[in-house]
Amino acid sequence: MEAIPPVPPRILIVDDDDSVRDVISVLLREEGYNCVVASGSEMALDLAGQEETPLVISDMKMPGKDGLWLLEQLRERYPDTSVIMLTGYGDTESAVDCLRRGAVDYLLKPPKLTDLIRAIERALAKRRIELARKRYQKKLERKVRDRTTELRNALRDIAHTYQSTLLALVAALDAREHETSDHSQRVVRYTSAVAERMGIKGPELEEIGRGALLHDIGKIGVPDAVLLKPGKLTPEEWQEMRKHPDIGFQMIQNIPFLATPAQIVLSHQERWDGQGYPRNLRGQEIHIGARIFAVADTLDAMTSDRPYRKGTTFANAIAEIHRCAGTQFDREVVRAFLDIGEQALVKIKEDMQNRKLTLVQAEAHAQEAEATLARLTEDIDELDQTIPGPVGPTVRAPPAPPASSTTGANTLNQGVVLSVLAGGRQGNPRD
Repeated sequence: MEAIPPVPPRILIVDDDDSVRDVISVLLREEGYNCVVASGSEMALDLAGQEETPLVISDMKMPGKDGLWLLEQLRERYPDTSVIMLTGYGDTESAVDCLRRGAVDYLLKPPKLTDLIRAIERALAKRRIELARKRYQKKLERKVRDRTTELRNALRDIAHTYQSTLLALVAALDAREHETSDHSQRVVRYTSAVAERMGIKGPELEEIGRGALLHDIGKIGVPDAVLLKPGKLTPEEWQEMRKHPDIGFQMIQNIPFLATPAQIVLSHQERWDGQGYPRNLRGQEIHIGARIFAVADTLDAMTSDRPYRKGTTFANAIAEIHRCAGTQFDREVVRAFLDIGEQALVKIKEDMQNRKLTLVQAEAHAQEAEATLARLTEDIDELDQTIPGPVGPTVRAPPAPPASSTTGANTLNQGVVLSVLAGGRQGNPRD
């Protein structure tokens, strides 16, 4: 099979002198090039737009729109088209001006055939290299975009895994204290709501949320005899309990993405007036996330039921927090907290309860469906013993139900029998 010869490149020759156009086009056609001609710049621009034109050879001086105008138009509209300029004037300034505007070469008229051929070959070779470079650049950019997307998805997966791990750890800690994990989740929601009201957003908001979630992680290091003691703690036991902010800080401070949450964990028991612990920080010395958390934690503690007391109303809790502004709490944080309003705070708790109920209902429905499937599987297994095969027992007719028996179970069993006998065995659902 013979190879198909390559299509000769299309060269557009532009000159207002008919004889010059004819001579150049004849010589280049003899060299194997596909030549088209134009008598002016505007005509040449139209021809260049009709078909891909790798190279234009244009006269500099022409009536109307000159060669420099055509050069600029070609560079703007068809940047992959190379341009060689011809002129009857041999001044260096014109040559530099043409090259500065994007021409690949500059020849004097009439050009020698050898000089013209070499200029054409250089121009076409340079164009091929430039096109190959652009293709490589686009391919590289596409690969970078693909890798960036993959990396972004991987980082998102890692972040999701981190968050799931933190949630599992907090749930285990809450279970140790005989507390529901809703406490930690509610505190995070209240903290985030106040922080957003204060204009905090983006990564800073996420870090404050993680700090609120992990605030009591240091209680892992508190002995059960102290942590789970139902009665009043002794002064010595209080000393043990007050170590949990430091313990939590030591646990997570060296994890890079938990560096800021670690500061919140360390400071979450500090007070605005300096009467907190473990460092007796005061005012702005306390991390803003810890100051916000203190309000959120107090709200949840006061409005949640405990074995030894009933939770108070949101109105009472809000009033108490307002009263303690400037002593226990940051006034600015309390102001943002009050701006949220009682109804919005109650809705946060109700939404979390409703979501929990929805999950419980979904789990109950799933268990019910599994039980139904198990019953159907048992019915079909019993029918397997009665369906005749090459060697096997004869079909036993199902006993007729009593006239007064119309229970759903009998109806269901009869429906399964009829389905199997009518359609044949469709396979064991256990397989």
